[in-house]
Amino acid sequence: MTDTIPYGQLMHRAMRGLMRELLIDISKIGHLPGEHHFFITFDTTHPGVDIADWLRARYPEDMTVVMQHWFDNLVVSEDRFAVTLNFGDQPEPLVIPFDAIRTFVDPSVEFGLRFDSHEDEDEMELDDVPESPMMVIEDEEDDEPTPKGDAEVVSLDSFRKH
Repeated sequence: MTDTIPYGQLMHRAMRGLMRELLIDISKIGHLPGEHHFFITFDTTHPGVDIADWLRARYPEDMTVVMQHWFDNLVVSEDRFAVTLNFGDQPEPLVIPFDAIRTFVDPSVEFGLRFDSHEDEDEMELDDVPESPMMVIEDEEDDEPTPKGDAEVVSLDSFRKH
């Protein structure tokens, strides 16, 4: 173990676990409930990403897909998920490792996750939070930062033992 706790890596692992559990639940019911829909941006150059050659040529670095009304064959494994999405009336299978995901956003409830490209950076400055909606977790014993955008702030005080 190093001299510091790798908070950034632990948070990324937890957030990827949240996505995995969510996608497993969605795969069981076969559709997204209510108005939920997902924007998932991923690194197309990441090892294990499997997309059609024409998609890779069109999106050589990253790609954002939308899971909303129609998707098929959603299969979730420990480290990746596979899904068939429709691109201009052409169904295409995709395999996306969770480590390849850069952002996961559900704009219907203003929820989002962003994964920094450098996992060894343990702290993300609040000024670095993009303008898109993201969940920010703050500790009220510290100075109270002002989140940018429409962030949902979760107080850790309600989880503390008094």
